[in-house]
Amino acid sequence: MHKLNPSTVFYTPDALNERGKNVLLTYPDALHQEIKQHNRLPDLDGNHYQVKSNVLVLGRLKTMTCRESGRSSDFISPSLANGCLGACAYCYVDRNKPVNPITLFTNTEEILAAVDKHVQKQPWPKLPNQTHARFYTYDIGCNSDVSVDASLSNSVQATISFFRQHPKAFATFATKFVNQEMLTYDPQGKTRIRYSLLPNRVSKLVDVRTDSLEKRLAAINDFYLAGYDVHVNFSPVIVYEGWLEDYRELFEQLNQVVHPKLKKQMSCEVIFLTHNQWQHEHNLSINPKAEELIWTPLVQETKQSQFGGINVRYQYQLKAQWISEFRKLQQEVIPWCEIRYIF
Repeated sequence: MHKLNPSTVFYTPDALNERGKNVLLTYPDALHQEIKQHNRLPDLDGNHYQVKSNVLVLGRLKTMTCRESGRSSDFISPSLANGCLGACAYCYVDRNKPVNPITLFTNTEEILAAVDKHVQKQPWPKLPNQTHARFYTYDIGCNSDVSVDASLSNSVQATISFFRQHPKAFATFATKFVNQEMLTYDPQGKTRIRYSLLPNRVSKLVDVRTDSLEKRLAAINDFYLAGYDVHVNFSPVIVYEGWLEDYRELFEQLNQVVHPKLKKQMSCEVIFLTHNQWQHEHNLSINPKAEELIWTPLVQETKQSQFGGINVRYQYQLKAQWISEFRKLQQEVIPWCEIRYIF
């Protein structure tokens, strides 16, 4: 996995606990610059990709809110980090920021204490649902890629240890990276890793600077054998001429690589593309070929997001047809991989 090697590390004084100090020691050649707030950075030189490579921010998370989810998880945990080394053309985390370097929150134990306090308030035993039959599930990577975060500090290892030992809580996260170090974390079935998969030729274009489809597929059995609950995430589904043929090839690849025992328990989630007008305009200068695939006004409709941005998604009737076609193909090629939800 490509690792971050920043030339500048910004930090707030309250982020310099033992974990924060260790991160600074990891990058002795970088410029270490104190800032007052982790979400108010000085003007940064370079484009979107350059800033993600050159800058790391250390902060202390102060808002400890567990939000309801109901799709990939029951709840969304307070963030371990914000931002990602990758620069996927459609990433929703980047939509509201001109540049978005990784911000690592060093107060992991406070975050996990907030999760514990939250889950203890929930009815027990939990009523089984599609997220898990027994445990309350918390998405720990909603605003970052946990595989990348794990390469920056011991925060992720501590988090997986917390969920391994917790009698009621279960962790989950989606990823586009393969971090071999995480094979040693011993989750004992209490962390679900969801590998995000797109057809190969599309992934090369829109999943900028992430690990290849081949690496992700090859990692599935390794992480299963290391004790992770492994699912896959077909997201975002992008519709173009020949898209179903490409998904057939992807499904066949998955069929070939997944361990027979894992096939008995693997599920998937499916999310069709949502894009954003500001993001589209920004991408035109750095990744215009991707925009030819994901900005298709003839088949998209607009929707104002809850944060005020103008998002676009596939037209309702067309999307309903494409969902039906996707389900039919999934049932034909990988019927063992149950769809947990699709929209």
